[in-house]
Amino acid sequence: MLEVKGLMVFYENALAVNDLSLKVQAGQVVGVIGSNSAGKTTLMNTLSGLILDQRIKELRKGGERITIMGKVIHEGQDISDMPAYERVRLGIVLCRERHPVFPDSTVLENLAIAGHLRSKVEVAQTTELCFDLFPNLTRWRRRKAGFLSGGEQQMLAIGMALVVRPRLLLLDEPLLGLSPAMQEKVVEAIRSVREKTGVTIVIAEQFARPILPMLDFGYVIENGMLTLTGSGRDLMENPEVKSAYFGL
Repeated sequence: MLEVKGLMVFYENALAVNDLSLKVQAGQVVGVIGSNSAGKTTLMNTLSGLILDQRIKELRKGGERITIMGKVIHEGQDISDMPAYERVRLGIVLCRERHPVFPDSTVLENLAIAGHLRSKVEVAQTTELCFDLFPNLTRWRRRKAGFLSGGEQQMLAIGMALVVRPRLLLLDEPLLGLSPAMQEKVVEAIRSVREKTGVTIVIAEQFARPILPMLDFGYVIENGMLTLTGSGRDLMENPEVKSAYFGL
């Protein structure tokens, strides 16, 4: 479904992603594991096309130069130069880190805003699916998103991405800033998303332990470079992963 070939991303002379290649098969849950500043968010922004917008903005204001090399292939089509909004129309949807929601709008309004490309019937159907997946949101459907907890805002952010009806869902640091208990709830919700929608999911995350059990395949990156690959089970048993991410 998705293939990245020899991706390299520079911010001025700083190398953020270094000759990275990976594959995602339809229906899989694939993880990209790495510590802070490993290049995970840059990778996700590149897959979604958001980095192209960032490059244009930096160019206009005379900011840092962003250079992108390599290819992103989606279902046989080279989309490396395709803008983000066109990728969304292909079904590639990014749920960004730190649960970005509209704080002054209610939960229902946030979901409606996210579904502006879809019909009212589709939005209504997916909204009910979101409440089924995230029971915590059901009682707060008319509450302003800014008054939700961090975990509830993350659930809402994932729900907003689902309203777009993605075929490939990109989750960037979905567990960031959440308590262990809330992390478990979000992980269980992601499992439910896969079971109930069949959507292909790519998760970029530094908290490896909660997500490894549900991964079909995982990539470990450090300093923008690929260091380890394997199934979620294989990575869980790998002594290097245990040492770096489990403290064992």
